[in-house]
Amino acid sequence: MTNEELKHAVREKYASTVTESSSCCGPNCGCGTSDTISISMNDRYRGVDDNIVASADLGLGCGTPTAFADLEKGMTVLDLGSGAGIDVFIAAKEVGPTGKAIGLDMTDEMLARANANKHKLGMSNAEFRIGEIEDMPVESASVDRIISNCVINLVPDKRKAFAEMYRVLKPGGKFTVSDIVSIGRIPDEVRQDMELWAGCVAGALDKQEYLQIVKEAGFKDLNIAAEKTFEADTSVSFGLQSITLRAEK
Repeated sequence: MTNEELKHAVREKYASTVTESSSCCGPNCGCGTSDTISISMNDRYRGVDDNIVASADLGLGCGTPTAFADLEKGMTVLDLGSGAGIDVFIAAKEVGPTGKAIGLDMTDEMLARANANKHKLGMSNAEFRIGEIEDMPVESASVDRIISNCVINLVPDKRKAFAEMYRVLKPGGKFTVSDIVSIGRIPDEVRQDMELWAGCVAGALDKQEYLQIVKEAGFKDLNIAAEKTFEADTSVSFGLQSITLRAEK
């Protein structure tokens, strides 16, 4: 499979979730080999404005990165793979009118939903852009914080993604990313399954390899703020974890 084929599969998957009630990595959902591994989030957005949750939570996340991002008034925050906008809107409230929250997504349907939610919620300091994480339409050294929720595992070139994150962050800027990683090697036949790639499984890197790529991109002070292991059938040779990783430029 080419990178473009993978991206097409991901776009198709997430365009369909805009009009469907089910989700990839959200509650009551089996990702990947549905009989063997199930990814689900039970600790959703507690304490968050009910209007934001009702409008923008499609249940696609595997963590709550905004809870660990140390957001402050006046900051510029970038959300990678922003979907319907829930993490953008949470960040926009945290940084206030003197700050800005930018959502980046490559799926037109998601961006349309996010912009509709923006107008519905009256979030004037939220902005949504179309683009890919490996080549962001974002100025270098312009962002205080990066957040992302169950998205980097979907990116074909993760080294380039973290290099781009390093580029757009200001010196001393930080990222907080909730993502899926593997414990043990994912077999090649799983890697080649587009449905499993779009389903947050096939693109997951081994946890130690993932952390090494982050370090090689130049980031420091890596810290896993939260993690959760998902149950798998004994026939599966690998496991999956959701981790919320923080690091500084």
